Amino acid sequence: MSPHRGDTVDPDLGKPLRIALISDVHANLPAFRAVLDDVAEMGVDETWCLGDLVGYGAQPDECTALAREACDVCLVGNHDLVVLGKLDISTFSLNAALAARWTQEQIGAEALGFMGELEPANTDREIGLFHASPRDPVWEYVLSTLQADACIDAMDARVGAIGHSHVALFFTRSDSGEVRGEQTPAGTEVDLSSGRWLINPGAVGQPRDGDPRAAWVLLDLGSWTAQWRRVDYPIAEAAQAIERAGLPRALADRLHRGE
Repeated sequence: MSPHRGDTVDPDLGKPLRIALISDVHANLPAFRAVLDDVAEMGVDETWCLGDLVGYGAQPDECTALAREACDVCLVGNHDLVVLGKLDISTFSLNAALAARWTQEQIGAEALGFMGELEPANTDREIGLFHASPRDPVWEYVLSTLQADACIDAMDARVGAIGHSHVALFFTRSDSGEVRGEQTPAGTEVDLSSGRWLINPGAVGQPRDGDPRAAWVLLDLGSWTAQWRRVDYPIAEAAQAIERAGLPRALADRLHRGE
């Protein structure tokens, strides 16, 4: 789905330079396919997923199989962990819990086996990868500069990638110690070459930043830039799948609003 480009791999170290950074697929197969099509068109060396393959949406097996095929790195998210029985479902809101129970009843052994081997953080790469945050890779929503400052202190890498909040954004701390953050509408491009950073690609399967299009980030580790991208997908198809599955109607409706 996302062929590697030999001309973008570091010739000296063999490290991938162009990365597709995705997160929070949430069993939304139409959105996932649309993002991977866009990834393939852009041309990358690797695709890294920050977790939450399942939950909310109606196609967990299909999305998990696609992630296994397309992603070079994949983390586990809190929704995945709840479905695996590794987190208490009572910590979820009503609709999230209903979707998690439905997923537990429907998901296949192969998908469970794949998710069961994943971790919520990966610090073996040039940037730190965390489902939620460097301080708490499973649960923390990083949505303020105060949180971001503490999270930057908690990671060894100069640049970290986070998901979980479903909001496309970045936080950065300059060499002078100033911390700022911004949401990142489609087309936003930032220079990551100096300072320390936390970047969030937004959600593939359930955006919550007012833009219903599926989100991802094109990360270039050669030029140290990040570009936020949004992709149209057949939202009605994903919503209808949720309704046909008997999942809460609110989970379908919110896809149209990006909230």
